Amino acid sequence: MKKKALNLSVLLASFLAYMEWGGGHQVFLFQAEAEVFSKLFSDPASVIHPFILIPLFGQLSLFISLFQKTPGKTLTYFGIVGLGILVLFLFSIGLLSGNMKIVLSTLPFIVVSTVAVVEYRR
Repeated sequence: MKKKALNLSVLLASFLAYMEWGGGHQVFLFQAEAEVFSKLFSDPASVIHPFILIPLFGQLSLFISLFQKTPGKTLTYFGIVGLGILVLFLFSIGLLSGNMKIVLSTLPFIVVSTVAVVEYRR
C-alpha cells in the first residue's frame, strides 16, 4: 500500500508543475495535458513531440501501476524518469531565469520522486 501511495503522490505532484513563457502565457501541467488530450483526437500531429509524449507515457505508466497489486519497480522508474525529464527541465529554466514560481512548483515532484526511488531501492 505504501508503494501505491508513493506512486499516486508522484503522479499528483507532477500536475503541480508550472510553466510560464513570453506574452503573459502561463499554465500548470494538468491544464496543458487537458489541452493535449483535446487535440489528440482533433489534430494528432500537433501533439507528437518528445516533450509531450515522454512525460505523458510516464504519467500513464504511473497510473497503470496504481492498478497493480504491488506496483512494479520498472513502471515506477519509467514514470519517474519520463516525468522527470520535463520537470527537471522546468526546474532548470526556473533557476536560470530566476522565476521562483517555476522552481517552487517543481519541488514537490522532485522530493516525492526521490522518496519513491529510495523506497523502491530498499
